[in-house]
Amino acid sequence: MPTLTVVPTPVGNLQDITLRAIETLKNATLILAEDTRTTGFLLKHLGISCPMLSYHKFNEHSRVTQLIDRITNEPATVLVSDAGTPGISDPGTILVKACIEAGITVSCLPGPTAFVPALVMSGFATDRFCFEGFLPHKKGRQTKLLQLQDEERTIILYESPHRIVKTLEQILEFIGNRNVAIVREISKIYEEAIRGDVMSVIQHCKQKPLKGEIVLILEGNTK
Repeated sequence: MPTLTVVPTPVGNLQDITLRAIETLKNATLILAEDTRTTGFLLKHLGISCPMLSYHKFNEHSRVTQLIDRITNEPATVLVSDAGTPGISDPGTILVKACIEAGITVSCLPGPTAFVPALVMSGFATDRFCFEGFLPHKKGRQTKLLQLQDEERTIILYESPHRIVKTLEQILEFIGNRNVAIVREISKIYEEAIRGDVMSVIQHCKQKPLKGEIVLILEGNTK
């Protein structure tokens, strides 16, 4: 019976991959990768050789029918992204849905994802939170921020280094001078957590521009 197994991969440190993930990759007959070069580096590190096909945000709609046909004829297909868990702000959701509709068995291994360690490191409430991923770049951005104004749960966002100051300034404008935490380069050598109110974190980012992958944690409305 054909299967699709979603396999999380390390967000930074290659030692974070699980033994079960390694075994699943070894037994795969086809690997769908967000970037075959990035996955190829991981496979080489693990001593694994397997055919790969690209599956990323620019072709996930156009290739889904073709990939369903291919998966149907493969004993063990694995889906990976460049880092973390596919489907969480990465390609994967469309393919998983299509596989389920086609009667293909889908499973997902537990494993690395950036927002969980960032949430814990923030020091904010972890019992209730909402994950928003990346904010809309243009249309709908202000609307989304205004919707989050009254959110009482801890808010988790992803952001890129070149937009982080603008995003913080917009949070200050539409949400207020709330406490925030920026956690960047999780599990890598330059891992860093920056905490404070929005205004102080903006100043920090302007004085020392950030690099790398960023998770932005915003304290919920406590009023």
